[in-house]
Amino acid sequence: MKTNIRRATREDIPVCSEICYRAFCTLADEHNFPHEFPSLDATVGMLTAMISNPGFYGIAVEVDGRIAGSNFQDERAPIAGIGPISVDPDVQNSGAGRAMMQHMLDRVAEHRWPGVRLVQSAYHSRSFSLYTKLGFETREPLSLMTGPLINESIPGYKVRAATEADVAACNRLHFAVHGHERGAELRDAITDRTANVAEHLGRITGYATAIGYGGYAVGESNEELKALIAAAPAFSGPGPLIPSRNGELLRWCYSKGLKLMQINTLMSVGLYNEPRLPFIPSILY
Repeated sequence: MKTNIRRATREDIPVCSEICYRAFCTLADEHNFPHEFPSLDATVGMLTAMISNPGFYGIAVEVDGRIAGSNFQDERAPIAGIGPISVDPDVQNSGAGRAMMQHMLDRVAEHRWPGVRLVQSAYHSRSFSLYTKLGFETREPLSLMTGPLINESIPGYKVRAATEADVAACNRLHFAVHGHERGAELRDAITDRTANVAEHLGRITGYATAIGYGGYAVGESNEELKALIAAAPAFSGPGPLIPSRNGELLRWCYSKGLKLMQINTLMSVGLYNEPRLPFIPSILY
C-alpha cells in the first residue's frame, strides 16, 4: 500500500470525522467498553474546532489515494499534545498509524519543542505497544470518571469564570505544578467561556479550562480540584481524567456519584516534570 501524509483541510472534515468516529466505536466495541464519542455530529464538531484553530496542526493520511485516517497535534504550549489519532478499520495494520505518529514526532524534533505527550486507552494494547516502541514513556495511570454533575460548593472556595486578568496568576500556578505554562490554551478557554478559577482566602489557588476531555485543571490542593469539579456546569466529554495515584480525589469522586468508565495512560517523550501539586489532565495531557 502507498501511504501519503498531508495537511488536513476543512474539506477533509466529513471523511476524517466519519473515520474517527467509526474507528473509536469499533475499538470500544471490540473490547466491550462504552463509546468515548457520543455521536458523529460531536466528532465533526471536535475536528472542525481543531482544524479551524491555528494552534493545532492536523494531518490526513492517504492509503492508495484514499483518506484512511487523521491525527492532530496541539501546539499552543511549549509541550505539544497529540490526538486524536484514528485509522479506518478497513486498513488497520497498513502502517498508517505508525507513519502519522512518526510524522508528529519528526515535527516536534524539527521545531525543537522540549516534549510531547498523549493519553491512550489502556485497553488498547496495540497503541500502547506502538507508542512505547516510538519512544514514549508511561507517566501516569488515569481513571476516567463519568456520571451526573455534582452542583455543589466546597466551603472556603469560590469558583467563578476566568478572565483575561487571571491569566498571569494561572500561568504561575501551572508552572508551579508542571514546570511550564499553557496560557494560549487558557485564553482560548476564556474566549469559549469554559474556564473557571477557584479562589481561597482572596487569591487564585486553582483553575480549569474545562472539566473533562476538553480541559485540564491544577490546584494547590485537592480542595481546589474538588471545588472546580463540583461547580462544573457541564463535563467536556464523558468526564474528568483523575490521576489514579490520587486516591483522595478518586474516593471523593466516588462519594459524589461518579463511576469509573475506563483506565487511560498518560505518556510522554522529552521533558517531563513530576507534578508537584494536584492536577487533572485533558485528553491530550
